[in-house]
Amino acid sequence: MKWPWKYYESEITVFVRQLMQEKPHLREEQKKGRSLWWDKKLDLDLQRRKAQSRVPQEPYAYQPKRRFD
Repeated sequence: MKWPWKYYESEITVFVRQLMQEKPHLREEQKKGRSLWWDKKLDLDLQRRKAQSRVPQEPYAYQPKRRFD
């Protein structure tokens, strides 16, 4: 029995595959963009201080506290 969906490729998959074959330099540009925006070294001390200085949020932020004068 043959499974027709097993061999299906969407139009997007075909397009991306053809694009990468026609322009192989895009892979390097993707890596440069990723390193520019995402691959960063974290300062663990800064992360710790940021977590410690966080102010807890009220249970329901959109309803102000009632003041009884």
